[in-house]
Amino acid sequence: MACPAATTARIGARRGPCLWRSERSISVLVGSASLLPDRAARDTRARASELQQAPRPASATVPTHKVTVHDRQRGVVHEFVVPEDQYILHTAEAQDIRLPFACRHGCCTSCAVRIKSGQIRQPEALGISAELKDQGYALLCVGFPSGDVEVETQDEDEVYWLQFGRYFARGPVERDDYALELAMGDE
Repeated sequence: MACPAATTARIGARRGPCLWRSERSISVLVGSASLLPDRAARDTRARASELQQAPRPASATVPTHKVTVHDRQRGVVHEFVVPEDQYILHTAEAQDIRLPFACRHGCCTSCAVRIKSGQIRQPEALGISAELKDQGYALLCVGFPSGDVEVETQDEDEVYWLQFGRYFARGPVERDDYALELAMGDE
């Protein structure tokens, strides 16, 4: 599993080490070590070195699952394999498969899908309520396959309305492209 950006940002704030085995997280651990006191810095560097050198045991092979995405907007069906400990969206992108997304943090509804079969584990999906999850909605950016799964992309505005419409109840929310452009420029 890749070390989430929020976790890597917290490392420098001394809220705990990132224990995922990825080169990016190891470099963050080592790079942030200079922010810590000398002893803690040595311990952090030693831990990062151990993580970098520790081979994964053969018995710890992560199961993979077939994911089928019916992209309604583009009229395309994508089939690809995703390890159980990887986000579906990230794995698709690594295989040059383009799927809708915006925030990548599970906070919006751009990558929302409706599950046709199978299950997606999504503990970080803040952009959809438990009620919508129970109705079969999921977010690909923070979703892990729990087995073979088949999903269908949804209209972002439709899912947003299902999620937040009862609170605003003034009709569909109009997208502010200028505000979105400003927000994306901050990344």
